[in-house]
Amino acid sequence: MSEQSTVQASAKEAPKFKAPKKKKKWVKRLIILVAALALLVFILSRCMAGGVQSVSGSYLPTPVGIQELTVAVTGPGTIKPNDSYRATTLIKGEILTAPFEEGDTVEKDDVLFTIDASDVENAIKQARTGVEQAQLSVKSAQLNYDSLLRTQSDNTEDRQVKANANGIITKVYVDPGDTVAAGAPIADILDRDNMKLEVPFHSVNAAGFYVGQSASVTVSGTAEVLYGTITEIAATDSVGLGGTLVRNVTITVQNPGALSDTSMGSAAVGDVTSSASGTFQYGERKQLLAKYSGELQTLTLNEGDRVYDGQILGEFKETKMQDQIDAAAIQLDNARLALRNAQDSLERAQDSLEDYTITSPITGTVIEKNYKEGDNYDPSTASSTGANAFLAVIYDMSRLTFDINVSEMDVVRVQAGQKVTFTADALDGQEFTGVVEKVNINGTTQNGNTSYPVTVAVDGNGQDLAAEGLLPGMSVSANIIVEEVGSVLCVPVDAIQRSETPYVLVAGEGALDENGGLADFTKLEQRPVELGRNNDEYIEVLSGLEEGDVVFIPNAASSFMSAMMGM
Repeated sequence: MSEQSTVQASAKEAPKFKAPKKKKKWVKRLIILVAALALLVFILSRCMAGGVQSVSGSYLPTPVGIQELTVAVTGPGTIKPNDSYRATTLIKGEILTAPFEEGDTVEKDDVLFTIDASDVENAIKQARTGVEQAQLSVKSAQLNYDSLLRTQSDNTEDRQVKANANGIITKVYVDPGDTVAAGAPIADILDRDNMKLEVPFHSVNAAGFYVGQSASVTVSGTAEVLYGTITEIAATDSVGLGGTLVRNVTITVQNPGALSDTSMGSAAVGDVTSSASGTFQYGERKQLLAKYSGELQTLTLNEGDRVYDGQILGEFKETKMQDQIDAAAIQLDNARLALRNAQDSLERAQDSLEDYTITSPITGTVIEKNYKEGDNYDPSTASSTGANAFLAVIYDMSRLTFDINVSEMDVVRVQAGQKVTFTADALDGQEFTGVVEKVNINGTTQNGNTSYPVTVAVDGNGQDLAAEGLLPGMSVSANIIVEEVGSVLCVPVDAIQRSETPYVLVAGEGALDENGGLADFTKLEQRPVELGRNNDEYIEVLSGLEEGDVVFIPNAASSFMSAMMGM
């Protein structure tokens, strides 16, 4: 046997080496997983125990008890005086008097301001003149109509145009050949025989004068004295020289022949003389009116001619009598209508005179006085110039009131006479009382909800309350006591869980620990309750609970999430 063969044989006969077997990897992983699960179960059990305790703390225990229950309707309001007046007017002018100051008490109908009324006095004079002219027209038309009815067979007299006064012709309205209606103007006649003089007297003296009183007139530059009578006294005072109050007086005298509308003079009534001179005016202007309707056949009349009362100046062409009667009836109706319009204008002018004297419609205290004697008041420019639009402001502080808006769900429970308690935002710690005075049924709807204003009268004198600090304009929070239920079984409103049947949460078996605290909120039970009346905090329980029971209220300040986050 060769050497190589011997080596191979020995190699076959020698025993083979076996490496040790490795443990399987999944066994090791299983052991690790089991240990992790055990640790997780331990942690979760502790977490769940802590979570139950934390969630249990989010419920507040509240005992059920008997207490006094008052049902109220609440709302905000603003304090107001019993009444107020902001003095204003649409007229403008200089303020002549303002006899009061801020803080003064004024009575109803006391005069607050008087304003210069010279403009309206002129308007009244013009309106009176218009009424007089309209009255003359009616009288003339009536006479013409009556005359036509009486003398249908003989109208020669009416066809003649005759002067109705002594004087000078100042204007001619028609010419021969014109068609003129009865009552239409033919000419104006100026009376120069009488002259009027309007002069101012101190208002204190003029207050004792009367129409028809004798007076003397001194013509300026001649020292000639004429005697006449007072025919008109102004209705109001005006401001004269030096700021004194004067009143204009009109005196009528006969013209000696030399006076014209450029002459001037002064006057005296007894031993009282006028404070200034005035200019003479012609005494009267008359208008010659037609008494016949038809074509004016002749007219011998020119401006500047002097005529005498009754003088024949022209004649109408004769027409059918019935046509004249019909025309006269129409003219009479028109004259009456013109008279009514003139009387209305005079009445409006006289009524407007009252606007120049401003009185207080209430008794109260002057809160603001924005204008004084001598100031000029113009309401049309007050806002643009920054001036106050109100002359004065007056409050009736005999009592205080406020309004609160009550919803349509609550207003059915509110009625006059109910007691009200309220507090003012600006007066900490003070409570006031009042009574419902009125429930206004004129509601206001907004966003589908209707509310009604309720007026509350505050108890006590308004002046005394203001001295205590309760002032108009302050915001208040009010409670209208709609019912004083008395002693009843109550729970907090928050304890009621709303559903188809209201219920409360009470402790079931195992919910409480040995100390009476909530240990497991999951053991709380739902107990149905029958409810009665309530206010904002408490509600009456009619059945389902007894005094001494404990209910649990969810604590809004806590939650399961906050408990988990704390853990």
